Amino acid sequence: MFTSVVNALTHITVSDILDILLVAFILYSFLRLIKDTRAYQMAIGIAIIGLFYLITQWAKLVVSHRLIQGFTTYLIIAVIVLFQSEIRRFLTGLGSRSFRRPFSLKSLEEKLEDLFLAVDYLSQKKIGALIALEKEISLKVYTDRGTKLDALLSKDLLVNIFFPHSPLHDGAVIIQGNKILAAGCLLPLPASHNLGEEFLARTRHLAAIGLSQETDAAVIVVSEETGTISLATKGHLTRVQDKEQLKEVLLGYLE
Repeated sequence: MFTSVVNALTHITVSDILDILLVAFILYSFLRLIKDTRAYQMAIGIAIIGLFYLITQWAKLVVSHRLIQGFTTYLIIAVIVLFQSEIRRFLTGLGSRSFRRPFSLKSLEEKLEDLFLAVDYLSQKKIGALIALEKEISLKVYTDRGTKLDALLSKDLLVNIFFPHSPLHDGAVIIQGNKILAAGCLLPLPASHNLGEEFLARTRHLAAIGLSQETDAAVIVVSEETGTISLATKGHLTRVQDKEQLKEVLLGYLE
């Protein structure tokens, strides 16, 4: 085996090196995509099965090897089913980065204080709100479902949008940089059976998780029942105590 490795290294070409680097990049991108998600544990499980496959082949354990080999026949289908949301987000992000400039936090930072003040006010008054911040993946498909505003982000505008009985208060606000692109937007809902019972009847929280599963957006939710603030990223919903913690978690994600 050692001789084979040495022989392969002595005959390596530039195209072989590029091939290795490309595969490494694809694997690295995929691991970054599924990091801190449920799919990460699934990926580890699949890797363990692959390791068993190699061990049984090397040790000539015929029965065990054939059993695992039979399972790997359906592995591609299993990967597509298990990682469908991650694959969709990866392909969407890849296409988005190909045609759009990289995400810039600078323009958003100019109006972040207005955003946090608005969220804090809505939380204190127990006014429900759903605010999506675009990162690298375009949210145009969702802005088209709402009322286009293309207005400069401000505390007063956000509060007025979500004020009870406002025509746009039921939908989501989508923010790109320092602008509010649209309001009253409809967001995708996830499969409810994957969530805890406490979120089953809360449409805003479900919509926030749904969008964060489909894209890399950060979605802020204010509960109209309790006034609690939550942040959804990568399909996970995190509750925050106040605007300072929200600022820390949000900037940590966007950066």
